[in-house]
Amino acid sequence: MKKLFVSAIALFAAASLSAQDVTALYNEAAAAYGAKDFAGAAAKFEQVIDQGLDNPDAASMVATAKTTLPKCYFMLGGGSLKTKNYAEALKNFEKSAELAELYGDMTQMGKSNGWVAKIYQIQGGDAFNSKDYATAAGIFEKGYKADPDNTGMALNLAMSYCEMFMASGDMAQYEKGMDVYEAVAAKTHPKYAEDAAKAREMITLYTNNMVAKLQAAGDNDGIIAAADKMLEKNPESALAQNIRLQAYAGKKDYAKVIELGEAAAAAQTEAADKSLMYYLLGAAYNAKEMKDQAIAAFRKVTDGPAAENAKAALTELTK
Repeated sequence: MKKLFVSAIALFAAASLSAQDVTALYNEAAAAYGAKDFAGAAAKFEQVIDQGLDNPDAASMVATAKTTLPKCYFMLGGGSLKTKNYAEALKNFEKSAELAELYGDMTQMGKSNGWVAKIYQIQGGDAFNSKDYATAAGIFEKGYKADPDNTGMALNLAMSYCEMFMASGDMAQYEKGMDVYEAVAAKTHPKYAEDAAKAREMITLYTNNMVAKLQAAGDNDGIIAAADKMLEKNPESALAQNIRLQAYAGKKDYAKVIELGEAAAAAQTEAADKSLMYYLLGAAYNAKEMKDQAIAAFRKVTDGPAAENAKAALTELTK
């Protein structure tokens, strides 16, 4: 009985000593943090978490350590960034984001990931400016994953994908570029307005480039497949309906042009595009020897390069 009593006293003393040790470590960590020795503070706060995790008396200190540890790595990342040691900065910001997520500090995680993305943006910039789009895309992908709201980098990533398509003809690259452009274009906060407008502009540019490239290869089926994918995402897409109708006209699939022509024309917001749709529709009717319908369609062609051709067609049809 006496032996058991002594053992209980020994266990109580050990527990008390453990709490004292955690407190000492915590005080050393706080002092290091206050002195801006963030590496030293991080090491001590990690010990506080490890040694105090199962000690109820250290719960408050452990909670503070969990909050502060990601900040230590964030500050270390900032210090490395000032000296342009991007590899070290990246390592510390990524560690900060990882720990912040682990300990439930989503605000700190967002800040840390924001700097991860900025570093990747810097690192990818040289390759991008040198038109080494494959290397640039590989770097920007990591940054975009860390911070999809970095719209400047997202635009560069999307352009890298699209330029890779232009060089290789690999439609998968074009589609990846469109996915990123569309994500930027969909942002509604006023601070993204300029980049969202740029994304919409680039969607049109690279879609037209894609069409021209596939047309040069005689691949109207490829254009139709691309347009169909666009319409799966956005059934109201005027651009997709425009290029799809032109592709069916290129295939001389006049039945499809007649089927889709009115809807494609109605979807257009530019007078020249609307006129082109009606011209293609009129030409399809004419090929099918549906004279009255052809005349009606050609009369709706009022603007753009198709207007003169429609006028000539009407002259022939109304002799």
